[in-house]
Amino acid sequence: MHLYRRHLLLPAVLVILLICSALWNFYNNGNHQNIVPTQAGAPVGTSDEIDLLARLIAAEAGNEPYEGQVAVGAVVLNRVQSSLFPSTISGVIYEPWAFESVHNGLIWRVSDLSGPRRAAADALNGWDPTYESLFFWNPNKPVSPWIWTRSIVTQIGNHVFAL
Repeated sequence: MHLYRRHLLLPAVLVILLICSALWNFYNNGNHQNIVPTQAGAPVGTSDEIDLLARLIAAEAGNEPYEGQVAVGAVVLNRVQSSLFPSTISGVIYEPWAFESVHNGLIWRVSDLSGPRRAAADALNGWDPTYESLFFWNPNKPVSPWIWTRSIVTQIGNHVFAL
């Protein structure tokens, strides 16, 4: 009997993880009540999501040139518009394993958000120096080999941007 219970533990944990993932996606994809427009009129998210976008930009690209900071924001917004990703800024940013700075907690330790807030605003207002890229990474850091299968569009600072 003890061995039988042990064999049921892994499937039960997997089912729980799948349910949690589905609920997470449902919550983040269905939360459209507080959408605010950009100057161009496209829905982008709540003011909390915009602050979250600035935090991600600071954590992922705070030491990059300003154009690179805008580019990181543009990638998040491109994902919001893509059917391959969650449809909210927070959904994209909190997607498991999507951004190193979320995984390691750096996003909550950044303090200077003045430049990243401007970069977020520029991205929200339509500046996309990535040409609709959905991915970015630093080629000088260890990354999953999968990411190298993406078509690189441009490089800005230390990041490459890809489709």
